[in-house]
Amino acid sequence: MSRAPLSIVVLAAGKGTRMRNGRPKVLHPLAGWPLIRHVLATARSLEPDRLVVVLAPAMDEVVAEVRRSAADAEIVVQDPPLGTGHAVAVACPKLPPQGAVLVLYGDTPLLTRPTLERLLSAREEAGAAVAVLAFRPPDPSGYGRLRFEGDELVELVEERHADSRLRVEGLCNSGVMAFDAARLPILVDELPLRQEKNEYYLTDTVSRAVATGWRCRAVEAPWAEGLGVNSQRQLAELERLWQERRRGELLDEGVVMPAPETVFLAADCQVAPGAVIEPYVVLGPGVRIGAAAVIHSFSHLESAVVDEGASVGPFARLRPGTVLEAGARVGNFVETKATRLGKGAKANHLSYLGDATIGAAANIGAGTITCNYDGFAKHRTEIGDGAFIGSNTALVAPVRVGNGAIVGAGSTVTEDVPDDALAIARGRQATKPGRAAELRARLRRAAREQGRS
Repeated sequence: MSRAPLSIVVLAAGKGTRMRNGRPKVLHPLAGWPLIRHVLATARSLEPDRLVVVLAPAMDEVVAEVRRSAADAEIVVQDPPLGTGHAVAVACPKLPPQGAVLVLYGDTPLLTRPTLERLLSAREEAGAAVAVLAFRPPDPSGYGRLRFEGDELVELVEERHADSRLRVEGLCNSGVMAFDAARLPILVDELPLRQEKNEYYLTDTVSRAVATGWRCRAVEAPWAEGLGVNSQRQLAELERLWQERRRGELLDEGVVMPAPETVFLAADCQVAPGAVIEPYVVLGPGVRIGAAAVIHSFSHLESAVVDEGASVGPFARLRPGTVLEAGARVGNFVETKATRLGKGAKANHLSYLGDATIGAAANIGAGTITCNYDGFAKHRTEIGDGAFIGSNTALVAPVRVGNGAIVGAGSTVTEDVPDDALAIARGRQATKPGRAAELRARLRRAAREQGRS
């Protein structure tokens, strides 16, 4: 059976002045994604027939993010911004006249698909004009309340207008609402102008629907899903809640995390069951961790791939473009960028490997660096299968070290090294027996004379 059309409207025209900086509120990051990207991802998971985002004028950065996150979304501009009811009225001409309309907010990122599906189903089953997503946050201050007469939802009441009983016992309004598409234009056209703010409130659609004789419904959501962001303090709290939820999901899937509360994850990082994430690890955007891989403590990864059985850290940094193939090892105080380590290759300590390709089973000695930047352009280093790079080696790119080649410790390599060749690029050592005592005496005399002057 075909379903009724579903349209989703995302309201994101707010300036977010309480965030105390110039960044639009919906672009503030949560788990490495802008807030609005979380909302759009959840919206798209419902496979809507129409997705409309309402913005204010001159929000070019937000427009760009919407294009990245949901290229199929249609953007409409609310000019001038006259409240949430007016924002939905601006979107109405873009919506089909039948089906359901779900209204979300660009700063409410913890919503889940199952919760929204329950809201949509409750409205449809009741034949209601409006359904409201309610919740019970630990601190209800600042949220409007739902007023019922018996089991019937009859009004959404602003907190300052709620009586003491409603403030204590009443469900809180998340702002998320589902509408019958055919009746939505009628409801928003009849909204009263709230003189105190010169705005039209979408919440007034409930009382308007009841006055018309139409039913309204409410669905209670897990309290975290209803939380929005209006300040940096609230953003930090949502970050904590998101991280807790995602860590729990990974643990349930079989990821090993001995101290999950110390691990920070990005929204799109993927960790396979059986991988081990030790304490104090940061997995940034674009990270993929394979089964049986181990990420040791105090490592930081971003846009990096760690294949099955590979090992990272402790105290390692994998920057964008890093790929560790199966069984490869990057050890303590090693930094990589745009570098691929082949199967079984290892760089166990104190190295920088940038813009490099390192062959299978190659060994990178401590203190090795790839000199990949000449001040104007980046250049690549290629190290062949089974090559051995001695400690404290500088590889001046572009340069290639062949399969099975050996580079002596302390070398500065500026020319290609053929397969199976030995390269030593350092000055000869001069040893002068007995001269150490003579040198110390001379240095002491110089120090005393300098002290008298």
